Amino acid sequence: MSTAAKMSATTPLLEVRDLVQRYTLPRESLLRSPGEVLALNGVSLSLMAGQSLGIVGESGSGKSTLARLIMALEKPSSGSVLMAGRDLHCVSADELRRARREFQMVFQDPYGSLDPRQTVARIVAEPLTALENPDRETLRVRVASVLRQVGLRDADIDKYPHEFSGGQRQRIAIARALITQPKLIVADEPVSALDVSVQAQVLNLMQDLQEQFGLSYVLISHDLAVVDYLCDEVAVMYLGRIVERGRPEDLFGQCAHPYTRALLDAVPQAQAGAVRRRRQSVAIASQSFGSAGCAYAPRCPLADAHCREVAPALRALTAHHSAACHKAESVMALPPLVSEPHQPLVSKPL
Repeated sequence: MSTAAKMSATTPLLEVRDLVQRYTLPRESLLRSPGEVLALNGVSLSLMAGQSLGIVGESGSGKSTLARLIMALEKPSSGSVLMAGRDLHCVSADELRRARREFQMVFQDPYGSLDPRQTVARIVAEPLTALENPDRETLRVRVASVLRQVGLRDADIDKYPHEFSGGQRQRIAIARALITQPKLIVADEPVSALDVSVQAQVLNLMQDLQEQFGLSYVLISHDLAVVDYLCDEVAVMYLGRIVERGRPEDLFGQCAHPYTRALLDAVPQAQAGAVRRRRQSVAIASQSFGSAGCAYAPRCPLADAHCREVAPALRALTAHHSAACHKAESVMALPPLVSEPHQPLVSKPL
């Protein structure tokens, strides 16, 4: 194996280092300085080629902000995003444009992410024309090929988005992401707007494409069942921080952070003979100010004075499981929320 090949085998495809993103709020008074929202607060993660990482958390936890920074759609306040060892926010505009061939995005709403005035051919070909500008015949051949890869027909190439169902539109969006043959696809809630049966079809498609082309996914979702099915690792975000990370069987079988446990407790469980009880909602605190201690302490039933004064660091509990909680061992000792150590949240789609 060559030196370059060895480096590519050990170097993460995606590496995020201490990412911080602040947004300035509108000024409410001329006599007071505008406030700030801390959307991301020191996020670090890595992803190897061919792997899938799920990012979960409630609305307002910073998931979509992280996706935009990974895609270099915004510049971070501090920190870096490295794609195959190259910092995307430190390259020139031309270099970034060429680098975008390696990473593409699938958006949440298949109805809003496709231009209704353009044909499927132009929609899917747009990333390729921006990078290569091939001749018309070559372009149609490439578009037809990628449409077949996502389960659509050659005859669909000249149709318009309104002629397709929601699941078919999301297949078109995936085809648009695949046209440049990327190594990484960032999918922000790719199936949340679809019916359950259609969700299964799209998830199966994404898994098949990963096996066929060696794709890596960063999957942004609030649906734990989706990441449990598709992802090799899961990172849980709360108020702009990763509070727990590990394999799905670790997090969903024996979680180590109270917030992760609250998210799991909010998932409906259909169990014969189970007693129905009122589940507590998971509240999100304000991001416009920080606290000295753990951000989740005001809502944590296990929090003590130490938790409110000292912010916990993300620490390894096992080889594949980390949590940012002073009480991680106590949380892991609590009775599991499901009857088995790891009961899949969703069965394998047909």
